[in-house]
Amino acid sequence: MPKLSFYVAIMAFVFAMGVFLFTTNATAYAGSEAENCANCHVMDSAYENWFHAPHQRVTECVDCHLPHDNFVNYWFEKGRTGMHDVYMFSTGQAPAVIRAKPGTKAIIQENCIRCHQNTVEAMLVGSMDLDRYCWECHRDVAHGPRGLSIAPYQDSLFYDH
Repeated sequence: MPKLSFYVAIMAFVFAMGVFLFTTNATAYAGSEAENCANCHVMDSAYENWFHAPHQRVTECVDCHLPHDNFVNYWFEKGRTGMHDVYMFSTGQAPAVIRAKPGTKAIIQENCIRCHQNTVEAMLVGSMDLDRYCWECHRDVAHGPRGLSIAPYQDSLFYDH
């Protein structure tokens, strides 16, 4: 009898997870489409700004916001940030304006350099100050100057100097 109860519990769990995955479309978050990132209302401005920016034609959110140095780091960071977002949104702690944390800024900077390596290498021989993040000068490139009224210039009005 204990074995039967165990198997029934396992089957009930598998069934419940299947219903959860089907009804919430949770598997979509394993993908890379920017629309999935915009499912939370606090991401509306970031998505809207990206949609009207130059990078929209060649990138998705994960291209800039997740590490691409190896498979494990990519999926670990995707899971870590995803669970953080789920926690923040489901507990009502999501901020009105989202700012990148230091670790995320480092990932974004690495991805700027990864995609624009030739430009960065050309800068190394010039007099450019290399102690800054790329977006400090190129603010409108990834998320553009437009967006919704909650944060119409995606952090440019709230920029930490």
